[in-house]
Amino acid sequence: MKTVQPIRDDRIIEGMKHYFRLRSMRDYLFFCIGIYSGLRVSDLCKLRVGDVRGSHVYVMEKKNRNAKRFILHPSIRSDLDQFIAGKADYEYLFSSRQKKKVSQLKDQPIDRTTAYRFLNEAARQFGLSEIGCHTLRKTWGYRLYRQDERNIALLMEAFCHSDMRVTLRYIGITQDLLDRAILKMH
Repeated sequence: MKTVQPIRDDRIIEGMKHYFRLRSMRDYLFFCIGIYSGLRVSDLCKLRVGDVRGSHVYVMEKKNRNAKRFILHPSIRSDLDQFIAGKADYEYLFSSRQKKKVSQLKDQPIDRTTAYRFLNEAARQFGLSEIGCHTLRKTWGYRLYRQDERNIALLMEAFCHSDMRVTLRYIGITQDLLDRAILKMH
């Protein structure tokens, strides 16, 4: 399995937000909630409209069955409210535009492959290559680590990691430190 990286450059993040906003409000909000929440793509896909009506989102994570609560970033609130206006609470927030091939059901959530496809399409536009479904979660962790005075304990708790080395490697900090050390060599 290929290792994916966080998006480290804030200018690229802003560019990707703009790129998605022009093309698809669904994809824009998916990207934004991903980089502001630290949710796994599988949990993002399953969000329902009712989950995002308040200031906080409560989710039972699919992978480890942990309860997670996070605040919705204020910068996306008005776009989110506009996007969900007129939708019922039970509807999937990120619904597929097509019928599912096997079940023939409509109004189902997008799946990981759809998310992977639109994330990678945008990444190519910005010259990024090591992008995948975990990129949004890693980007959230990387940015939080940089902005919150290197609070590794907070990230370990959020990611359910028991070893700080695992967390630092996961968010790409270990690679950054290694790169800097090599560049400083004489």
